[in-house]
Amino acid sequence: MEGRFINLTEENLADEHLCCIIRSKVVHPGVEAKRQWLAQRLKEGHVFRKLDEAKATVFIEYAPLETAWVPVIGENYDYLYCLWVTGAHRGKGYGRALMEYCLADARKRGRSGVCMLGASKQKSWLSDQAFAKGFGFEVVDTTASGYELLALSFDGTAPSFAPNAKRERIEGEELIVYYDMQCPYVARSVERVEAYCRENGLPVSLIQVDSLQKAKELPCAFNNWAVFYKGVFQTVNLLDTAQLQRMCRR
Repeated sequence: MEGRFINLTEENLADEHLCCIIRSKVVHPGVEAKRQWLAQRLKEGHVFRKLDEAKATVFIEYAPLETAWVPVIGENYDYLYCLWVTGAHRGKGYGRALMEYCLADARKRGRSGVCMLGASKQKSWLSDQAFAKGFGFEVVDTTASGYELLALSFDGTAPSFAPNAKRERIEGEELIVYYDMQCPYVARSVERVEAYCRENGLPVSLIQVDSLQKAKELPCAFNNWAVFYKGVFQTVNLLDTAQLQRMCRR
């Protein structure tokens, strides 16, 4: 396997590209929002490790569960937000190298294990859970809507969804979206949902999750985005126009 990996730091964050969305000349609002979000998270132990190659979408993101913006609880775990390898970089062992780095880092720091969000049916905006299971990740908790918490335990303990994450119902009939700026695609997705609802006369509430406490108290599974409609939890997937149309016809 060729390639050199680097970790983002407070010192290099402003100069390094964020490989979810790569722009060489045009400033992308989602990238800049993510950069600002990361500037605070790196101080809390958040890790963003990537292939040091121009225009390569090859990276992993994880953080101590105590400071991870997800409604998951557990002592001394790390939470894996994202692991992506796309395009021509697939099949070169990069994903394995990134996962092995994450697990070795957790062990070196004396953590109890690593966990991540999955689902009974793989979701397009969640990391490949079959790949994670190949490293020994197992389902340790579930929600009624089919979301799963996967964990690789080093000491026999297990994390869980916070009790509030299993409610999956809220007040309000309108389309309600909870989001944070952890993912660069979120900014444009918020704009898309807002525009669609405005053009079609649909009531919508777009609620930014802007603190750790708000994230831990969310009433559903969450990686950086969650959708409710008619009071019922729908998905953690970012929505395109076709998905909005299908959902709002129900």
